[in-house]
Amino acid sequence: MVPRGVQGWADGLRHLRVSASRVIRIVAALIVNDAGEVLLVRKRGTTVFMQPGGKYEPGESAPEALVRELNEELGIVARPDELEHLGYFEADAANEAGHTVEAEVYSLRITGPVSPLAEIEELLWLDLADLDTVPVAPLSVEKIFPLIARG
Repeated sequence: MVPRGVQGWADGLRHLRVSASRVIRIVAALIVNDAGEVLLVRKRGTTVFMQPGGKYEPGESAPEALVRELNEELGIVARPDELEHLGYFEADAANEAGHTVEAEVYSLRITGPVSPLAEIEELLWLDLADLDTVPVAPLSVEKIFPLIARG
Protein backbone atom coordinates (compact mmCIF):
# COMPACT_ATOMS: atom_id res chain seq x y z
CA MET A 1 0.00 0.00 0.00
CA VAL A 2 1.27 3.47 -0.90
CA PRO A 3 1.13 5.97 1.99
CA ARG A 4 -1.38 8.80 1.64
CA GLY A 5 0.14 11.80 -0.18
CA VAL A 6 2.90 9.69 -1.72
CA GLN A 7 0.63 8.37 -4.49
CA GLY A 8 -0.04 11.90 -5.75
CA TRP A 9 3.68 12.63 -5.71
CA ALA A 10 4.41 9.39 -7.58
CA ASP A 11 1.74 10.19 -10.18
CA GLY A 12 3.24 13.65 -10.64
CA LEU A 13 6.70 12.16 -11.10
CA ARG A 14 5.35 9.69 -13.67
CA HIS A 15 3.72 12.61 -15.56
CA LEU A 16 7.01 14.51 -15.45
CA ARG A 17 8.87 11.54 -16.99
CA VAL A 18 6.26 11.17 -19.74
CA SER A 19 6.35 14.91 -20.47
CA ALA A 20 10.14 14.95 -20.62
CA SER A 21 10.13 12.08 -23.13
CA ARG A 22 7.88 14.16 -25.40
CA VAL A 23 10.49 16.92 -25.76
CA ILE A 24 12.77 16.84 -28.78
CA ARG A 25 15.95 18.92 -28.36
CA ILE A 26 17.29 20.23 -31.66
CA VAL A 27 19.49 22.88 -33.18
CA ALA A 28 18.34 24.72 -36.30
CA ALA A 29 19.64 27.19 -38.86
CA LEU A 30 18.08 30.26 -40.38
CA ILE A 31 19.70 30.62 -43.80
CA VAL A 32 18.49 33.47 -46.01
CA ASN A 33 19.79 34.03 -49.54
CA ASP A 34 20.46 37.36 -51.26
CA ALA A 35 16.89 37.37 -52.64
CA GLY A 36 15.52 37.20 -49.08
CA GLU A 37 14.33 33.60 -49.45
CA VAL A 38 14.61 31.19 -46.52
CA LEU A 39 16.12 27.73 -46.92
CA LEU A 40 13.75 24.98 -45.77
CA VAL A 41 14.06 21.21 -45.91
CA ARG A 42 11.64 18.30 -45.90
CA LYS A 43 12.81 15.02 -44.45
CA ARG A 44 12.08 11.74 -46.18
CA GLY A 45 8.68 10.34 -45.21
CA THR A 46 7.28 13.70 -44.03
CA THR A 47 5.16 16.44 -45.58
CA VAL A 48 6.20 19.49 -43.55
CA PHE A 49 9.11 21.79 -44.40
CA MET A 50 11.36 23.05 -41.61
CA GLN A 51 14.65 24.78 -40.88
CA PRO A 52 17.74 22.70 -41.57
CA GLY A 53 19.37 21.19 -38.50
CA GLY A 54 18.69 18.27 -36.24
CA LYS A 55 19.31 16.45 -33.01
CA TYR A 56 22.43 16.51 -30.89
CA GLU A 57 24.95 13.68 -30.70
CA PRO A 58 26.26 12.90 -27.20
CA GLY A 59 28.74 15.52 -25.99
CA GLU A 60 28.10 18.03 -28.79
CA SER A 61 27.55 21.71 -28.23
CA ALA A 62 24.76 23.36 -30.21
CA PRO A 63 27.16 24.93 -32.75
CA GLU A 64 29.01 21.63 -33.21
CA ALA A 65 25.75 19.75 -33.76
CA LEU A 66 24.50 22.30 -36.28
CA VAL A 67 27.74 22.32 -38.27
CA ARG A 68 27.63 18.50 -38.42
CA GLU A 69 23.95 18.36 -39.39
CA LEU A 70 24.31 21.00 -42.12
CA ASN A 71 27.22 19.10 -43.63
CA GLU A 72 25.49 15.70 -43.45
CA GLU A 73 22.12 16.90 -44.74
CA LEU A 74 23.02 19.64 -47.23
CA GLY A 75 26.76 19.48 -47.90
CA ILE A 76 27.27 22.87 -46.24
CA VAL A 77 30.75 23.33 -44.82
CA ALA A 78 30.73 25.79 -41.92
CA ARG A 79 32.58 26.49 -38.70
CA PRO A 80 30.96 27.06 -35.30
CA ASP A 81 32.40 30.60 -35.16
CA GLU A 82 30.43 31.50 -38.33
CA LEU A 83 27.10 30.94 -36.58
CA GLU A 84 25.17 33.82 -35.02
CA HIS A 85 23.01 32.74 -32.08
CA LEU A 86 19.41 33.94 -32.48
CA GLY A 87 17.90 32.37 -29.40
CA TYR A 88 16.18 29.44 -27.76
CA PHE A 89 12.62 28.64 -28.83
CA GLU A 90 9.90 26.07 -28.13
CA ALA A 91 7.05 24.99 -30.43
CA ASP A 92 4.89 22.01 -31.28
CA ALA A 93 6.80 19.38 -33.23
CA ALA A 94 5.90 19.26 -36.91
CA ASN A 95 6.07 15.52 -37.51
CA GLU A 96 5.63 13.99 -34.04
CA ALA A 97 2.13 14.53 -32.69
CA GLY A 98 2.05 15.39 -28.99
CA HIS A 99 5.73 16.37 -28.91
CA THR A 100 7.42 19.71 -28.41
CA VAL A 101 10.69 20.85 -29.94
CA GLU A 102 13.18 22.89 -27.93
CA ALA A 103 15.54 24.56 -30.38
CA GLU A 104 18.69 26.60 -30.25
CA VAL A 105 18.56 28.64 -33.44
CA TYR A 106 21.47 30.20 -35.31
CA SER A 107 21.74 32.21 -38.50
CA LEU A 108 24.36 31.45 -41.09
CA ARG A 109 25.44 33.02 -44.36
CA ILE A 110 26.45 30.54 -46.99
CA THR A 111 27.98 30.66 -50.43
CA GLY A 112 27.82 27.87 -52.91
CA PRO A 113 25.23 25.26 -53.73
CA VAL A 114 23.23 23.12 -51.34
CA SER A 115 21.97 19.64 -52.14
CA PRO A 116 19.57 17.34 -50.30
CA LEU A 117 21.62 14.56 -48.71
CA ALA A 118 21.10 11.90 -46.02
CA GLU A 119 17.44 11.92 -44.90
CA ILE A 120 16.55 15.14 -46.73
CA GLU A 121 14.02 14.44 -49.47
CA GLU A 122 13.58 18.00 -50.71
CA LEU A 123 14.82 21.52 -50.12
CA LEU A 124 13.33 24.79 -51.16
CA TRP A 125 14.08 28.49 -51.01
CA LEU A 126 10.85 30.07 -49.78
CA ASP A 127 9.83 33.68 -50.26
CA LEU A 128 7.84 34.40 -47.10
CA ALA A 129 5.16 36.05 -49.25
CA ASP A 130 4.43 32.51 -50.49
CA LEU A 131 4.27 31.00 -47.00
CA ASP A 132 0.69 29.80 -47.42
CA THR A 133 1.64 27.63 -50.43
CA VAL A 134 3.61 24.96 -48.52
CA PRO A 135 3.23 23.25 -45.13
CA VAL A 136 5.85 24.68 -42.75
CA ALA A 137 6.73 23.65 -39.18
CA PRO A 138 5.29 25.65 -36.28
CA LEU A 139 8.82 26.46 -35.03
CA SER A 140 9.57 28.22 -38.30
CA VAL A 141 6.24 30.01 -38.70
CA GLU A 142 5.68 31.03 -35.07
CA LYS A 143 9.21 31.68 -33.79
CA ILE A 144 11.86 31.96 -36.51
CA PHE A 145 10.15 33.84 -39.36
CA PRO A 146 9.10 36.70 -37.04
CA LEU A 147 12.84 37.27 -36.44
CA ILE A 148 13.22 38.05 -40.14
CA ALA A 149 10.40 40.59 -40.03
CA ARG A 150 12.16 42.35 -37.12
CA GLY A 151 15.38 42.48 -39.10
